[in-house]
Amino acid sequence: MWVHAWHGSHSVCLLSPSYSFHTMVNTVFTTPEPGTVVQPIYQYSDEQQAHIKALREYADTLLLDPLDPYYKWELRWLNKPDTMPRYMRAAKWKLPDAKRRIEGTIKWRREFRPELIRPDEVKIEAETGKILLNGFDKDGRPIIYMRPGRENTETSPRQLRHLVWWLERAKDLMPPGQESLVIIVDYKSTTLRTNPSISVASKVLTILQQHYVETLGRAIVTNLPMLLNFFYKGISPFLDPVTRDKMRFNPDLLDLIPKSQLDSDFGGNFDFEFDHETYWKQIVDFCGIAEDGTRLEGYFDGPKNIHRELPSQHSDVDTEPGTASPTSTSSTTASVTSAGETKVLASAEATPATPELIEAS
Repeated sequence: MWVHAWHGSHSVCLLSPSYSFHTMVNTVFTTPEPGTVVQPIYQYSDEQQAHIKALREYADTLLLDPLDPYYKWELRWLNKPDTMPRYMRAAKWKLPDAKRRIEGTIKWRREFRPELIRPDEVKIEAETGKILLNGFDKDGRPIIYMRPGRENTETSPRQLRHLVWWLERAKDLMPPGQESLVIIVDYKSTTLRTNPSISVASKVLTILQQHYVETLGRAIVTNLPMLLNFFYKGISPFLDPVTRDKMRFNPDLLDLIPKSQLDSDFGGNFDFEFDHETYWKQIVDFCGIAEDGTRLEGYFDGPKNIHRELPSQHSDVDTEPGTASPTSTSSTTASVTSAGETKVLASAEATPATPELIEAS
């Protein structure tokens, strides 16, 4: 059953969880399944929290001059509650290593400016749906589907910027407390021509492992043909042990993702019909991305608090060792509910108001 509602200036469709997806839909999930408890939950000792504070103090010494046009975007990233804890965890709580890592990412972000990628710059890369962001796993992680068989462009730096665009959008959709995402790579219909080169794959891994540390929650590979086994042997040297441990080949996806949120191509009930213009408009509008890559008014810190409208509660779920209590500087347990309904974005017909832009300078 569909229920029509309004979220701010957006028209939003609500989908009853009892509805069975046996008709094709082109709407995008923006919240996990009702009742989802965000995991993992990180709890930090006093010593670890001191390290997190020390890393932030160091990062502040690296900040651009406040008059620099990129200063507020850099500060925005440093201010995110997961940034310092992720870099400390990635460095295994060795402060000098964490400082080195975060300094490297700050330099990379100044050059790449991932949060300011213009939609029109990468829109052509999205025409075939080779990368799609839709749905959440059972732990509240947003899902990115990658289908190399749908490759539509020649190798170029724009392909990497397209990937980073989706990493940033996935972070926009993360519910409170969630710091990671799921990537599903589907090799169905992939050929030697459409499969990315080992060189491109190594660059992707560098970005994921060095500049989106502790962001990959799961990496799932499906339908890998024997012909491409050499590809994974080729990229194996570029996989750090943490990334390699998160990779799974041909798992039962229903063990990891609710059936209602899993694409029907993988055994779920979500019969998603990809239409490029409709899908692209939904994502751009929901995340409040302006034409120049900045944010529309009210979207500087992400989508308009759609997750914060959902009640949160502490849970007795197991916590990961060395990880933040709900009162520390990191993630809290969040139970995602919404009056028994799951929100999905409306079609491209729902147009937001035209607020002022947040300028880059």
